[in-house]
Amino acid sequence: MQKVSPRTLSGFMELLPPQQIKIERMLSILRDTYASYGFTPLDTPVIESAEVLLAKGGGETEKQIYRFTKGDSDLALRFDLTVPLAKYVAANYAQLSFPFRRYQIGKVYRGERAQRGRFREFYQADIDVIGDGKLDITNEAEIPAIIYDAFTKLGLTKFVIRVNNRKILNGFYAMNGMSEKSSEIMRTVDKIDKIGAENVKQLLIDEVKMLPCKAENVLDFMAICGSNAEVVSALERYRGMDPTFDCGFDELIAVTRYLRSFGVPEENFRIDLTIARGLDYYTGTVYETTMTDYPEIGSICSGGRYDDLAGYYTDKVLPGVGISIGLTRLFYVLSEQGIISDEMITAPCDALVLPMTDDLSFAIASAAVLRNAGIRTQLYTEQKKFKAKMSYADRLAVPFTVIVGEDEVKEGVLSVKNMKNGEQIKLSPADAADHISRAVAELGKSTVIKEQ
Repeated sequence: MQKVSPRTLSGFMELLPPQQIKIERMLSILRDTYASYGFTPLDTPVIESAEVLLAKGGGETEKQIYRFTKGDSDLALRFDLTVPLAKYVAANYAQLSFPFRRYQIGKVYRGERAQRGRFREFYQADIDVIGDGKLDITNEAEIPAIIYDAFTKLGLTKFVIRVNNRKILNGFYAMNGMSEKSSEIMRTVDKIDKIGAENVKQLLIDEVKMLPCKAENVLDFMAICGSNAEVVSALERYRGMDPTFDCGFDELIAVTRYLRSFGVPEENFRIDLTIARGLDYYTGTVYETTMTDYPEIGSICSGGRYDDLAGYYTDKVLPGVGISIGLTRLFYVLSEQGIISDEMITAPCDALVLPMTDDLSFAIASAAVLRNAGIRTQLYTEQKKFKAKMSYADRLAVPFTVIVGEDEVKEGVLSVKNMKNGEQIKLSPADAADHISRAVAELGKSTVIKEQ
């Protein structure tokens, strides 16, 4: 039989056990952080009706979606977790309490060109708040504040959450007679970080069919920068020229004020008029988060306000705001730069019990004592020599080995060896459990990311 070469498709990530454990630790921290703010967990199908997914996606979404047929069904893989959420809320409206706050962590799929830090299958870690009829502006500040909290708990400090409001952009385009092309302009301008201002200008002229002077006006407006106070001051001169602009400007000021109240340092958020978000469903505040040391990687966390995403599924007005961490991209960047902590326990267990006797009864009972104390414990029963057993422990990088020989059985004790410093002591099973628990708890205090 001809063998098939084992391979993984380009744009899909497979990790070895130590790396998988590290990303699982990140997932755990995100779940705990989201839950601490009163968000409930949710899961939705990976496969949906293409009609449902594309109801409001549009633009780049339709080009990137994985779409296929099964019998008479037109199906697609979810490209994000926000559109399925809108469908879910519309379908379960009567059973939900509003504002509905949910988090969801799962894989999504986009058929874009695989490249450094960008994948076709990747984890997103989302939080969203959905209102019934209305949704207070405070939510638009709390959402990025939660991301600041989550990143801080991961150990990440060098990042900036860039904030804008699409109403400001729509208002500016209206002032300049560009309203009919506003969606096209925003999708094009959203590429400024990837291709640069000059290339964006050329796209506005060639593809959006704008006059060169109009394209220049757009880029001049986007070039307004400085401290948050300086950007607000520069935008004041446009106040009173368009009601949509004024509304977005007031919302932006409120969001930045509340971000400070939530305890987000000024250096971790910035008003950035180039942020537009390519998806058509965003209507107000928008966010993109970049790592300050690696801006070339692009956004690792993004989102915004959407007022009518569920309008394609229901007549109910269900405004929402949400943000999503591109977890796979973030993990890739951190791994590539070597800034994920080496202090983390990456073994599948905290203690590896090594029986050295024919009768395994005491070893089995001791392993149960350790597990009952909350220690992840593996019982190694393969008929190998002691050196091979210790080599296995080294390869797994287990913090502790627990040796059970004839002498230990007679004395009713365990020989507990710290694999990092080589220290070995004899303890009763209960005392061994306490000793290992305290040591593992200390190791568990390390952050996922090295101190920056």
